[in-house]
Amino acid sequence: MSLELRIGNYFNERSFTLTVAESCTGGLIASRITDVAGSSAYFLGGVVAYSYEAKAALLGVSWDTLNTHGAVSRETVIEMAFGARKIFNADIAVSVSGIAGPGGGTEEKPVGTTWVGLVTKDGEWARHFVWDGDRLKNKMLSSEAALQFLLDYLEGKL
Repeated sequence: MSLELRIGNYFNERSFTLTVAESCTGGLIASRITDVAGSSAYFLGGVVAYSYEAKAALLGVSWDTLNTHGAVSRETVIEMAFGARKIFNADIAVSVSGIAGPGGGTEEKPVGTTWVGLVTKDGEWARHFVWDGDRLKNKMLSSEAALQFLLDYLEGKL
């Protein structure tokens, strides 16, 4: 069974609601979630905030965070998730920001560097990854990691 279906089963059983805040995945996580029939019962919507300006204006990520830590950081994905959760009044928010490539990487944050955030009433968590694929592969791996992170929470593994 796909991650999306397993996640949907948990949301339907528990009557939780979900939102996403995406950057490098460009809406792929939301797309995968909405591939499941009946996802409208728990998926409230999401925000694709690609630029610094969008992260600040739409999700409330502070300019201090963006200028100090960058868009691809633990701090930013946590603030993105908090912002999305607030906007949609959702129980759970998942966020992702990364460098899909082929350009944009630095020595400190090479192409493939990705952070995934998760915020619920129970707390906040983040995971860091460095993928080694091309742009499309890195986007798919990031969406997979975000969905797995969400499933881990739902299964009580965090």
